[in-house]
Amino acid sequence: MKRVAWAALLFLAAAGLVPAGPQKTKAAPAAAGRLTLSGAWALYPLAVRWQEEFEKGHPGANIDVQAGGAGKGVADALAGVADIGMVSREVLPAEVEKGAVALAVARDAVVVTVSRKNPHLETLLRRGLRKEDAAALWLRKAPRTWEELVGGAGRTPVHVYTRSDACGAAETWAAYLGGHQEDLGGVGVYGDPGLAEAVRRDPLAIGFNNVNFAYDAKTLGPLSGLAVCPLDLDGSGAVEAREAVYATRDDLTRAIAAGVYPSPPARDLYFVVKGRPGRPLLAEFLEWVLVEGQKFVAEMGYIAVGPDRLAAGLAAVRGAAERI
Repeated sequence: MKRVAWAALLFLAAAGLVPAGPQKTKAAPAAAGRLTLSGAWALYPLAVRWQEEFEKGHPGANIDVQAGGAGKGVADALAGVADIGMVSREVLPAEVEKGAVALAVARDAVVVTVSRKNPHLETLLRRGLRKEDAAALWLRKAPRTWEELVGGAGRTPVHVYTRSDACGAAETWAAYLGGHQEDLGGVGVYGDPGLAEAVRRDPLAIGFNNVNFAYDAKTLGPLSGLAVCPLDLDGSGAVEAREAVYATRDDLTRAIAAGVYPSPPARDLYFVVKGRPGRPLLAEFLEWVLVEGQKFVAEMGYIAVGPDRLAAGLAAVRGAAERI
């Protein structure tokens, strides 16, 4: 068994994010050896699917996928601890100077989550969350009540949650609000599964998750006990018909693909390697992901990146654009 934390495996199995059942892939030249992937929770379910499918066609290959946040992914790739860093934010100039090469492999988004037991859930789903209110909650750390957010009398406190690990989800959500991850307030929780569980258990909680940790891969609805809070994008005080894109994972991914859901919090997801991928197995796996592996992107709840982005990745892997 690959070295993946038991808590993550249990969460993913319960949510249907670790797929089961064989899938046929085209025959490929024999490849042997070991590759390690480390980093973003956002990419973890898709990377596990890619690992399984690639290994079926390459019996001599052994791929180890571990999640731990985008920051860990970049650091591990640059330090040579991992062959590939999974990264769910833009790669920083300082990281590029150290040799980071980023390949866009898929696209997803960060969404706001609340508990299904929230006493104001019906009103919240009807009104949505305005950007300025979200900024007040996470960036200004202002004392807030649910009644201030949705209207009405009372002083029910809002319990704000954030990520404790250096991650693309927090950086992306902060970017939407006008800050950086270090600016976010709230109770810090490690990892996407941990944050989803903390919000699910707390009726007064509000947090954020990557799409595939907010929705159930089997039912395509929000995970049991969670609700995805809509964004009031035009600040009208109501979720208009064009903003109501959260009923299922497919509804949301279509909205992301169409640009209805803003970017950020939508963003590209990257595989990061240090320098040109010279190892044959590494280059073969990366090329497979950018070509054959793309057939699994939509079914796993992600959005494909544009053909120009895939072509740029192939050029980087092959080392010569004319070979595309």
